[in-house]
Formats: sequence, structure tokens, C-alpha cells
Amino acid sequence: MTDSPQLAFHNPYRHGFVRVAACVPAMSVADPARNTQATLELLRQGHEQGVALMVFPELGLSAYAIDDLLLQDALQDAVQAGIARLLEESADLNPVFVVGAPLAHSGRLFNTAVVIHRGEILGVVPKTFLPNYREFYERRWFASGAGVTGQTIKAGGRQAPFGVDLLFSAQGPAPFVFHAEICEDVWTPEPPSTRAALAGAEILLNLSASNIVIGKADARRLLCGSQSMRCIAAYAYSAAGPGESTTDQAWDGQASIFEMGELLSETQRFPTGPVMSLSDVDVGRIRQERTRTGSFGDSIVEQRDYRTIAFDFGPPAEPLPLMRRVERFPYVPSDPERLREQCHEAYNIQIQGLAQRLSSTGLTKLVIGVSGGLDSTQALMVAVRVMDRLGLPRENVLAYTMPGFGTSEGTRTNAWALMTALGVSAAELDIRPAANQMLADLGHPAAKGEAAYDVTFENVQAGLRTDYLFRLANQHGGLVVGTGDLSELGLGWCTYGVGDHMSHYGVNASVSKTLIQHLIRFVAASDEVSEDTAKLLHAILDTEISPELVPATADKPVQSTEAMVGPYALQDFNLYYLTRYGMRPSKIAYLSHHAWGDADTGAWPVNTPAGSRRAHDLAEIKHWLELFLRRFFANQFKRSCLPNGPKISSGGSLSPRGDWRAPSDGRPDAWLHELFSQVP
Repeated sequence: MTDSPQLAFHNPYRHGFVRVAACVPAMSVADPARNTQATLELLRQGHEQGVALMVFPELGLSAYAIDDLLLQDALQDAVQAGIARLLEESADLNPVFVVGAPLAHSGRLFNTAVVIHRGEILGVVPKTFLPNYREFYERRWFASGAGVTGQTIKAGGRQAPFGVDLLFSAQGPAPFVFHAEICEDVWTPEPPSTRAALAGAEILLNLSASNIVIGKADARRLLCGSQSMRCIAAYAYSAAGPGESTTDQAWDGQASIFEMGELLSETQRFPTGPVMSLSDVDVGRIRQERTRTGSFGDSIVEQRDYRTIAFDFGPPAEPLPLMRRVERFPYVPSDPERLREQCHEAYNIQIQGLAQRLSSTGLTKLVIGVSGGLDSTQALMVAVRVMDRLGLPRENVLAYTMPGFGTSEGTRTNAWALMTALGVSAAELDIRPAANQMLADLGHPAAKGEAAYDVTFENVQAGLRTDYLFRLANQHGGLVVGTGDLSELGLGWCTYGVGDHMSHYGVNASVSKTLIQHLIRFVAASDEVSEDTAKLLHAILDTEISPELVPATADKPVQSTEAMVGPYALQDFNLYYLTRYGMRPSKIAYLSHHAWGDADTGAWPVNTPAGSRRAHDLAEIKHWLELFLRRFFANQFKRSCLPNGPKISSGGSLSPRGDWRAPSDGRPDAWLHELFSQVP
């Protein structure tokens, strides 16, 4: 799927999204005329809101809990009249919609899903699995749709394809494929939607009645969420609600939309009137995930032959707001409970990985450089917890602060304070004499006192620090702990080889800069450290992110990393969506603007400083995305020879032995062309 220039840039359909609504009208028992009217009212709302696909409850035209009335001719005639009215009055409405109706065919009555678009019936799907246990007696009235394929049925005065072998494919600038199943179908060991997904359906619909009892709502969420995850699909579920007969049962009107296991939206249960759960489903992401998940493709064997019903769908062309939540920090959830859980998990993965590596080497000491910055702070805390876990003294962590030409007194003081607070073996090794000697050997003008602060000047210092750490490890029988993080690797912001690029084991290698900040906050808020140490950690968090390789002056303050490589908040966003989902740059920019365009919209992770809660406009996003793409491609050679380190999040790592394999001489031209041709 490619971008559609005829659609506005700020239109979700242009970027592979499809707007889906799971609808719960207010029902009238055994009154198809009123139920048809209720359906039309929600349908018109969906049209006004730019919805593409709408699903209504099971037997929504007749109501579900009407028992033997389902077999009455008058009821069935009224249902047919309702379908005819839906056809007539939907001719000028954009959404394709699916309603539930009891339909007679060849001497049998079927519980069906009727698919309608712009005044035409695209097809009718019968329910396969009929519950006939506890409070359900569907076999008393209905025949199963199992084996019904290749047939047609009359509904609303029209002949339409009929069977369990139907898929529906929207053609046009926003294509998508969907399938419909009915209630019990998804509760079975092999739901019809599983085969449909393997045959190409990206959005799976469920028309349900599903009475409510205590605990059942959670079961539905689990069931629909897991089905969307297994099928790598979206799953929209609509259950009967207000107005259904409560003779012996109750109904909560639960309508939910899931995407690959994630709940996108859900209605408030037990509504007193009609409700609609609405969200933009990322069909492009679904396609990407299916392509990269080989086991999904391996499952596509001996599938039923489906009839694919194609129809033309033209989404609104004007700008529309994106109707789904996009996390500002894809590596850092905004939900406080999830953030706590993920920080706990990430921290312990780091500890477990380094503990295993140290144990397997037979060594008992760790060597680490401590700058007073974020990355080395997190790595040092991991190192001391490794000693605790292995029953070794914290003094076995040999920590060194190594001031250079740009080291500030503030970071040096913080480094010493942290090493002292954590009880490690602390020392200072001034690299400036050795750096001056190397610069002199190179004939570099900085050795003569000139302010020639180029990349050589900077990398002499970065290289010496790592060189000293490796030799110290040799001398003391230790293992060098790397401190560089995922964000720096993505941007190539690391000195290759004997520099901060190299170590014996990199505990932060797949931890983004934005997540490291919250890991430090997580430890500061725990009972692992004292109140004074927690204050120190917050002081480190408040320090400008800087390599501190160039001396600060009155005219030139401390180096700002983000001034050179861009805000880590934006660059982590770019890194996540480029490497995790392979999204085109224009879609990344679109999502980034949705997430970052308004600082007052959407949730922020807890404890995010007020000064960091800022917005970024599209021009700024585009600028830093361009720089990201250029740096990302130019620095692949650094990622092709990374030291070992544990994978932390589902967002992935950049290890050539794990998630990311790419040529070191790849060019960004195609990505840059897409960015500049598609983003205004």
C-alpha cells in the first residue's frame, strides 16, 4: 500500500488506517422496524464521522432473546422489510456495515450477518457454531452454517452471495479486507476468523448477543484480544445492550476494538442508550507484522477457498483527526502501573544478563567508567545489584571517573557522590595528560593550546577512556561494563571501536535514552537506595545530556547532545517505528505529529518534568527525522559489530545477532525521497 496523494496529509486513511466502529443500538424486542431505525441512526453518525466499517449486534434487526418468535412468518417478513429499508437509505452513506438478521433459506432458518454497502448487499454470512447449552437453545430455531459455501440467498428483495466462505475487500485509496463471524464462533477451538485471517482478512468482526454474568466481560476481552493477537489482525466485537429482553438474562452492551492484542477502544458497559466504540485501525501495521512473522505465513496451508467480494470504497479526502492513542514515548508507557511493571522487568533483565555473563566467565569483578550522566548511572546501579545477587561484595565493582577537557565540576561531583553512595571501589583517572600526549603525537593544534575542538579532539578522549578501562580489566581480572544505549546506537552517537562503542557486555545496549531516564526514576522511588541517594539520582536526571568533550566557556556553554542529534524524545519515536514496524517516513512523521503536536493532549508518563512537556510542530519533526535517517543509515557499520547485551523490550534491539540486520553501505535516498515528497 502506498500513500494516496488525493487524501490530505492529516487524514488517517492516507497512512494505512481504517476507521472502525463497533455499535450497540437501543433494541426493541421483536420489532424490526424500530431496530432498523436505530441501526440507521448510528449508521448516519458513522458516516458523519468518516467511519469505513461498522458492526452491529447479533440478530440486531429482530433482537436476540425472542425465542420462538424467531419462527414466526410475520417477524421474518418484518426483518426482510427492514433489510430493504437499510438498502434504500444507505445508498448515499459511505460506511460498509454488518447487521444481524434471522434469514430463511432452503427450508432452514439461519442466524446471519448481512453485509451492506451503498444500497447493495455484498454478502450474507451464516453462524457456524450454535450454542445449545446452559441458557442457550439456538439449535431449536437455527441451522448451522457449517458447509454452506458457494450459495446465494434472498434478502431485502435482492439475491446475494451466501456462505461461510466470504471475504470482503475494499478497493480504492484505502484498501482493507474484512470477515464476519457471529458470537459463539469465536469461543470455539478453531474460530472461522482464524482461517479468514490466514486467507487475507485484516479486520475481523463479531456480531454478538452474549448475555452478561459476573466475570464474563473480562473473558470477552481476553478472548477477543488474544484472537486479534494470534491472527495478527484487528478484532471488533459488538454485544447486545439496552432494550434486549431481560426475561431470564441481562445484557451489558460491551463493544470493543482490539488490534494485535491491544485494546484500542471500548464502550461504557450497561448503557441506557445507543453507544459506539470507534477507533482507527492500523491496517498498514498489521500487514507489516504479518510479513515479518514467518510463522504466520507458514500457517497458510490447506485453507478453504474463499469468495472475495470486492467493492469500491472512497474515504473522505479532507483532514480528519486520528482516533486512537499514540504514545509519545513508545518505549515508555504513560500508564503508571504498566510503567512500573516495565521498569521492574527491564531493570531485572539487565541484572540477570550481566550476572549470567560474569558467572560464565569465572570472573568476580566488574570495571566501569562513571561520568555522572544518565547511561553510566544506570549501568553502575545494575552492576552493584549484580554483586548483591551473586553474593559478592560491592567493592568488586571497580568504578572510575575519568575527567577530560570538557568535564564539568557538577558531573564529576555527582559521579563521586554516586560511587560513594553505592559502596563501590571508586577511583579517579585523569585522562588529560595522556590525551595531550596523543594530540601532540598526531600534530594536532589543540596540543599547542589552540581551540581546535574537532572530532579528533573529541574521540581522542573517548578512545582513551575505553582503552584505560580494558587495560584496568586486564590488570584486575574484571569485565568491562558498557554504558552506551539504544538511542545512541540508532543515531551512531558513539565512538567506534576503542571508544564508548565497545565493552565486554553492554547492559544498556537495547535500552532507549527515554527509558533509561524512567529506570533511574524507578530506582530512586524504590527502597533500594537511601533518601540522599534518591536526591542525587534526581540531580543527575536534571543535568543537561552532554558528552562533555569540549571545554565550556562564557560564550559557549556545555555541549548539548540534543542540540546536535535532536531531541531524544523524537529520535526514540523515529527509531521505534522505523525498526520495529518498517514504517515509511511520512507515516512516522504523521504519527509523531499526532503524539507531539499538542503538549496538552494525551497522557504523559508519570514524573515527566514540566519543562520536558513540550510540543513539536511538523516542520521540526520533519527536520529531525531527516537527520535521523541520514545518521541511521550512515552508522550501520557501528551496529554490525556490537558487543553482547540483553534485549530489553519488544521494541527491539540493534544487535546483528538479534533484531536488526542491515548492510553497512545502505543509502537513505529512498527514505529521504519519500519524506520530502509526502510530508508538507
